[in-house]
Amino acid sequence: MALSKYERRERLRMRIRKTVEGTESRPRLAVFRSNKEIYAQIIDDVNGKTITAASSRDKDIDASKVNKVEAAKLVGKAIAEKAVKAGVDTIAFDRGGYLYHGRVKSLAEGAREGGLKF
Repeated sequence: MALSKYERRERLRMRIRKTVEGTESRPRLAVFRSNKEIYAQIIDDVNGKTITAASSRDKDIDASKVNKVEAAKLVGKAIAEKAVKAGVDTIAFDRGGYLYHGRVKSLAEGAREGGLKF
């Protein structure tokens, strides 16, 4: 029986989470992509804390009136800026079961441009 696209993504997400773990020195950059928006969090899994977060719903990004791929790049730059301010420079990238393509790739490139190392 064929899996639904949600079950398939959940399986991929769990396979990724087995290997990608966020520590204090190298937290995890988790991505969630909905049809309209994109969200990113930097998470320390050892202590169970979200260090910082950014999304395309943030006022400055939402006001820029760009397409979804460009908005994802702005989210990547915003999360990188917040992370550097919080003292994080190296992260583990968790694509959340999504293909590394389109908005997810754009977010990662924006984060790299903002100063994060993967």
